[in-house]
Amino acid sequence: MSDETVAALSGRPGLSLAQQLVERLVDEIRSGQLMPGMKLPSESGLMDRFGVSRTVVREAISKLQAAGLVESHQGKGTFVLMAPSESRHAMDLSAVSTTADVLELIGFRLGVEVEAAALAAANRTDIQTDSLFKAVARMRQVPAPTSQSVEADFDFHLKVARATGNRFYPELLESLGPAMIAYPGHRLPQAGTAGQDTTIGLDEVICREHEAIAQAIAEGDSDSARAAMRLHLANTRRRIAERK
Repeated sequence: MSDETVAALSGRPGLSLAQQLVERLVDEIRSGQLMPGMKLPSESGLMDRFGVSRTVVREAISKLQAAGLVESHQGKGTFVLMAPSESRHAMDLSAVSTTADVLELIGFRLGVEVEAAALAAANRTDIQTDSLFKAVARMRQVPAPTSQSVEADFDFHLKVARATGNRFYPELLESLGPAMIAYPGHRLPQAGTAGQDTTIGLDEVICREHEAIAQAIAEGDSDSARAAMRLHLANTRRRIAERK
């Protein structure tokens, strides 16, 4: 990947390459470079232009589809459906910095993601089920706490939202972005915690909570999926509250 390409996709901190590519394509749709009805460049064309992998391109297209901005037709390509309104920017979570802010955000997520997990259990495909377990495996592989662990966690929750079969769930999570992931107290910026190793065991606990959600969804058990998601978010809220 060239330095020029890296600079072209350098977006806000915490955004994955796929999310950065989405922002670039949305900007081009909004500016009129890509008009409704126009065909997007091929996967290979986007890979060459932005220096990213096929996986990144496909994830970006999937995000645009979830937002209702493009539509793919087998054998024909992907076409622009509409220009995003100026009001459809990602929600600004930069103000979520205090413990109280984070607790409110988790309360909001409880109202959305608990039911999303239940719907995912009822509507998921085998491919989506497999992707959830792969997402948990990735959470175990990336170092924590890092931006990679935030993205891996967000990716899991986004996959649950997509498995609901209702496009508004992933669209809502996309609008929040990885910043919605509220990590336990040892991952929040607090004075006097630098250099302290308080992560032993906790990251595995968090992975197991996600794994329980994935298992319930895989079994098609909506009640268990709902309960597993509620437990995970409630535990996260408790862990953070204990650090107040």
